[in-house]
Amino acid sequence: MSHILVNVAWPYANGPRHIGHVAGFGVPSDVYARYERMKGNDVLMVSGTDEHGTPILVEAEKEGVTAQELANRYNRVIAKDLCDLGLSYDLFTRTTTGNHEHVVQELFKQCLENGYIYKGTQQVAISPSTGRTLPDRYIEGECPICHTEGARGDQCDACGNELDPIDLINPVSKINGETPRFEETEHYFLDLPALAEANLAWLKTREGWRTDAIKFSIGLFKEVKPRAITRDIDWGIPVPVPGWIDNPNKKLYVWFDAVIGYLSASIEWARRKGDPEAWRAWWNDPATPGYYFMGKDNITFHSQIWPSEMLAYNGQGSKGGETGPLGPLNLPEQVVASQFMTMEGRKFSSSRGIVIYVKDILARYPVDAVRYYISVAGPESSDSDFTWAEFVRHNNEELAAAWGNLVNRVANLIAKNFGAIPAIDESRITDQDRALLDESKAAFDTVGNLIEKHHQKAALAEAMRIVGEINKYISAIEPWKIKDDDARLGTVLHVAAQAVSDANHLLAPFLPHSAQKVWEALGGKGTFSPLPHIEEVEDLDRPGFEYPIITGDYTLGVNVHPWASEPIEVGAEVPKPKPIFAKIPKEAVQEELDRFQAELDARRAKEAERLAAEKAKLAE
Repeated sequence: MSHILVNVAWPYANGPRHIGHVAGFGVPSDVYARYERMKGNDVLMVSGTDEHGTPILVEAEKEGVTAQELANRYNRVIAKDLCDLGLSYDLFTRTTTGNHEHVVQELFKQCLENGYIYKGTQQVAISPSTGRTLPDRYIEGECPICHTEGARGDQCDACGNELDPIDLINPVSKINGETPRFEETEHYFLDLPALAEANLAWLKTREGWRTDAIKFSIGLFKEVKPRAITRDIDWGIPVPVPGWIDNPNKKLYVWFDAVIGYLSASIEWARRKGDPEAWRAWWNDPATPGYYFMGKDNITFHSQIWPSEMLAYNGQGSKGGETGPLGPLNLPEQVVASQFMTMEGRKFSSSRGIVIYVKDILARYPVDAVRYYISVAGPESSDSDFTWAEFVRHNNEELAAAWGNLVNRVANLIAKNFGAIPAIDESRITDQDRALLDESKAAFDTVGNLIEKHHQKAALAEAMRIVGEINKYISAIEPWKIKDDDARLGTVLHVAAQAVSDANHLLAPFLPHSAQKVWEALGGKGTFSPLPHIEEVEDLDRPGFEYPIITGDYTLGVNVHPWASEPIEVGAEVPKPKPIFAKIPKEAVQEELDRFQAELDARRAKEAERLAAEKAKLAE
């Protein structure tokens, strides 16, 4: 058994998550984690809500609540959505815990001691009307490199380059359209140039990364500049140095602390488990690989920023240094970055109303229909487009007609003719029977190898190919026509049920909810595919601070079944089956398009009113 670390991008707690988000970080990470558990590996899968930074303050002010109240609300909303989606976190937590603050400050102090953090000055954007520091990503303008309009103050999505707000041509605030002023203030900087050689050398040893991710990552080192890791803001983690620690208007910036969340969440998981040092098996053992799942807009922070922070903590940059008490920390094995998913040809944007929220789609459609569509049509290695027509087609033609009908047909024939799983009569088995069983067993290696290489779409296609082969077998033999030969009929139905069971194992990482139903339809008892749950907990370091976590128990041999062909149990009672999947009416496509347009029109009208009020206020 090996230890496998699965680190999942931290959703930002300024609003609900949409399908585009979970297509990038959510479902792919869960498929991989579930597969590795079935393989018998000890997986630690962690994440949480990212809750610091100016955008939280801006949204909180807009809603008339405190930043903590806003974070509390969306932490709860996001946790429920991800749990309902079946994402099997060992711990999904948040960045406003005492534990996270302690770990972040520990990394900062060691990096500072090693010489990779230093004090300097920077021009920062200020809102003329409020006097408040503007968040980098809330400033837009023309990119100085590729000259695309709409580049943000932290990054240009068009060319992928990191930016500072002052770099933008004709910068404006997204909040109210005003032109920011720039003031020079004192900050701490992460000395990325002193870490670049070690970071790039590590990157060049990486194998198996998606081509776009590794090319982009290496390209980040064409020109490397120090990056400020503090901001003039009153919402964030205190800077742990004399003269700054008690300053209410100087905090560590959100992108510096958020990536440390992978480590702090692992430490919190170990503490809650009652074994405070257990996390070290995933972080200090160089033989333990760590896989990071995210959308492509997060690559910079996972192939440059976070590795640089760890190298600085380990004392492995050009300045040397000592490893702190948490280290040595393992750098990522792979940054598994997905491309973007659009919606009906338009870029997802919560602020513009181009959105399908997770909670909304799960309220109307089966969760595994959503997971299946994300897996089969998601943005794995190229941008993809969510369309309601394709969502309905994949559900109806593949899940309902191909897979669901197959399970029901086999279970119904067994229930009707035997009432339980029949035995194989060796004298009545044929080469055709053996060929199907050999093919379904061989698929475990094929599908598994594809998942390990993060080719999940191809893996799912291969699993569904096996479903097709079973359907062909049933159609060719026509067991309903076998009369007065129970031995042959029983053999055929046993073979079919075994192959269906194999296919269910292959599909379980993708479709955990329906996998349980298929297991039970063939007479299986107990848990086949464990699901996560939400627990209300108290902060380990701040008594009285309570919040929900996602967690679960995923133990091979107890509630996790192996990645292998498990012999079905002869004599297991098979009840009259109920449909596993239902077809979605074709009319749903137009209904969803109409619903979206109505919501978009209402949102645009409301936003126009808000902007008009802002302009009127500024005119006064």
